[in-house]
Amino acid sequence: MSSLLKVDSEIKTKVAAFKERITAEAEDLVANFFPKKLLELDHFLKDPSINITELKEIHSDINLPVPDPILFSNLHDGLDAQNAKKRKLEDGSGDDMVTGTKVFVMPDGMMKSNANLVDLIEKVKPEIRTLIEKCNTVKMWVQLLIPRIEDGNNFGVSIQEETVAELRTVEGEAASYLDQISRYYITRAKLVSKIAKYPHVEDYRRTVTEIDEKEYISLKIIVSELRNQYVTLHDMILKNIEKIKRPRSSNADALY
Repeated sequence: MSSLLKVDSEIKTKVAAFKERITAEAEDLVANFFPKKLLELDHFLKDPSINITELKEIHSDINLPVPDPILFSNLHDGLDAQNAKKRKLEDGSGDDMVTGTKVFVMPDGMMKSNANLVDLIEKVKPEIRTLIEKCNTVKMWVQLLIPRIEDGNNFGVSIQEETVAELRTVEGEAASYLDQISRYYITRAKLVSKIAKYPHVEDYRRTVTEIDEKEYISLKIIVSELRNQYVTLHDMILKNIEKIKRPRSSNADALY
């Protein structure tokens, strides 16, 4: 069949070397890296920084003071207010409307992120990236082991395909964890902007502490899920390693 397509011998040699490198790396990942990493993450889950029971300890101060109230002497009462509102709608002017505090600079300089959560996120993100990269390598290895398409004797191939599907699912879930972290920063930034504009509204301040607590709990769940995914992949591949490496038995060849 190879005669139907001419491939440069040098390129063919380099591709073969690439496949050998992927095979050696992937087998080492499954046999050694995955079990070591799951033990590391299990130990990390016992770290005091990720087992804070009193969530008030992770709160950060919002250094945005409440300014003195501003009194407006040109506000209208009763029917005059209604007429004024009607005039503003007609001519498009809104000089008498209170739209919040105009923010030019923060009183105490840049508004800092929650330092406790930033430190924890910086520890968790490399673990997420590592899982994505290692899953991609193992997935490539299994895909290269899939034999050519034939009619029958495909039970081992189906196991390979299920393994690839599981690796792809783990990759996608790990990538969603990175999206979750980005959404946390964006949501918190919007709320802090609201506090700067409406410093008298306590609910905005409370919401910031709520999403900080939610993110802390989510980060612990993420670490737990990363550990569980290493366990699942290691166990699944080891149990089916024979069919993954030799998807088709040689019994069919013995009949001829």
